[in-house]
Amino acid sequence: MSKTVKDLSEMDPEQLGDHHLFSSIETPMRKDAFEMSDEDKMHLIEEKFAEIMHTLGLDLTDDSLKGTPKRVAKMYVKEVFGGLNPERAPKNSNFENKYNYTEMLVEKDITVYSTCEHHFLPIVGKAHVAYFSNGNVIGLSKMNRIVDYYAKRPQVQERMTIQVVRHLQKFLGTEDVACVIDAKHLCVNSRGIRDIQSSTVTGEFGGKFKDAAVKQEFLNYLSLKPE
Repeated sequence: MSKTVKDLSEMDPEQLGDHHLFSSIETPMRKDAFEMSDEDKMHLIEEKFAEIMHTLGLDLTDDSLKGTPKRVAKMYVKEVFGGLNPERAPKNSNFENKYNYTEMLVEKDITVYSTCEHHFLPIVGKAHVAYFSNGNVIGLSKMNRIVDYYAKRPQVQERMTIQVVRHLQKFLGTEDVACVIDAKHLCVNSRGIRDIQSSTVTGEFGGKFKDAAVKQEFLNYLSLKPE
């Protein structure tokens, strides 16, 4: 029997993480998330991470370690979690579909580097995005940038897949968008069960892509088989 919402609420955080839950399509953010400047955030994270390292028993006076808290703080704010800030959202540009191209457009093998929000370990894989034009087309590199934007935050793969599709649907003015992500989760590969072979595949299919034949065509482009 599956767990009910009440049952899940009574589980400890470690168990909840292992159940791979996510609470909403939007990344959970506080209302005051951007009241603090990036510089202040980095300063505070540097202090807190130094405390973590100290608690672990590491010698922060060692030449190899003393710069680590600052490096981690910069990496968190400016790099791996840079997608939390909406000001870093890709500046989308679309163009009139002057060629009247009406077939499916697929961008394959977009690199995904993200972070599991349950254990803060890497998620590494590939995203495949497709759409049918509704009069406009988007620059190819913009699809890569959209995937990268949503990847650069603590994530759950299911949420990220949906976010990419919703972003493109809104921007292109069409429901005919799909995304498949195939990624390895180091929270599975390097801890817990330590299964280094497994990967996770998620898909979100909108509009025409809900049709079995269209979905199959998309998956054929990716050399994947439907469930």
